[in-house]
Amino acid sequence: MATDVIMPQMGESIFEGTITKWLKKPGDKVQRDEPLFEISTDKVDAEIPAPTSGVLQEIKVPEGTTVQVNTVVGSIATDGQGAAAAKPAAAKPEPAASKPEEAAPAAPPVASPSPTPQPQAAASAKEVIEFPQEHEDVRSSPLVRRIAKENNVDLSHVQGTGTGGRITKQDILDFLEKGGAQARPAVASTGVAAPAMASAPAAAAASRAATPTPIPGETVAMTQMRKIIAQRMIESRRTSAHVHNLFEVDMTRIVNLRNKLKNSFEQRYGARLTFMPFFVRAAIIGLQHFPILNCSVDGDNIHYHRNINMGIAVALDWGLIVPVLKNSEEKNFLGLQRGITDLGERARSKKLTPDEVQGSTFTITNPGTFGAVFGLPIINQPNVAIMGVGGISKAPVVVTDSQGNDSIAIRSLVHLTLGYDHRVIDGAVADQFMAMVKKNLENWSEDVG
Repeated sequence: MATDVIMPQMGESIFEGTITKWLKKPGDKVQRDEPLFEISTDKVDAEIPAPTSGVLQEIKVPEGTTVQVNTVVGSIATDGQGAAAAKPAAAKPEPAASKPEEAAPAAPPVASPSPTPQPQAAASAKEVIEFPQEHEDVRSSPLVRRIAKENNVDLSHVQGTGTGGRITKQDILDFLEKGGAQARPAVASTGVAAPAMASAPAAAAASRAATPTPIPGETVAMTQMRKIIAQRMIESRRTSAHVHNLFEVDMTRIVNLRNKLKNSFEQRYGARLTFMPFFVRAAIIGLQHFPILNCSVDGDNIHYHRNINMGIAVALDWGLIVPVLKNSEEKNFLGLQRGITDLGERARSKKLTPDEVQGSTFTITNPGTFGAVFGLPIINQPNVAIMGVGGISKAPVVVTDSQGNDSIAIRSLVHLTLGYDHRVIDGAVADQFMAMVKKNLENWSEDVG
């Protein structure tokens, strides 16, 4: 008996998807809800879980092929006979399942993320008893559980840093990189320990590798995500009259506050205390005072949005995505931190839904994560403004005390840029908005918990 695997509909406005990678091959065992294949749509990239447990019997639609939603892309044998009947190679898709003019090359896209390498299979599935993940109550994503299973890691030994102690992908990669604590080897039916699968650092490095190393002189096709990014960047440049300003902000007060509270914050709330919620909160206050930056253009009309839906750009190994923190003005500081962390984790593990990557009214991007002093970001349509956050670094600064005396002090500085649409936002308003953001950050007084 076999169960069909179909291309899911990821949202009402999505009618097709491209299979970018199969995470299993015919003959492999799969567990219900275990990531089975990856897809790319015009809204979001996502891992699609197996609908049932069994053996992957057949791959009907190969990687790189675009098909309509509800198309059967494979099958899972659930009666224990699937391994023998599994086909060694993926069959070509039926003509009705794909539009030839839209189909990508059959070869896997170069920028598509690679799953953690599978350990070498034993001669017979009956000869090895897999290390069970008995702690299913441990909070983690399917991706984390897959990495744990492939590296024989007991998740109860991994310290979770996500919301409510949730184990993130970075948590398990750090765990493996440090030697995997006591990651246990597989045990053979003879009772003798089987050979170690792979060194922990090697496994962690392999799981981070999202793209193969490019070959000099090689020409490769763009991934679906890269095509969409390219199209939207060009459209934004053609649509908005881009202008940028740059403000230097003294973050010393916030840096000291974070250093003082980050350990107790994580212990109390199960979430890391990052700098991003400080920038988000300061921007929210600014947008409430200058609502023209929280609008969109509709022909000759300006639509002022009722809520502030904050887009938070997340850099992925295979591209860029902007998950949206809806109604962010209604959240306290802890709610902002938890929301930002959750969206970031699920963006990197391909667990976002289409609704979570649309509807933004203002966007923040953080090139400073990679060491940039500042950036000149392109507006995320249909927004009319985007704020870029540079890296925080120490520098000697002339400071003036209350008596007007100058002195030189070491301060933590960040450079913030605002990209805005000059069709509807005047330079004076943009500067006033950024001046308010600067003031809120330099004189931070809100309780962070």
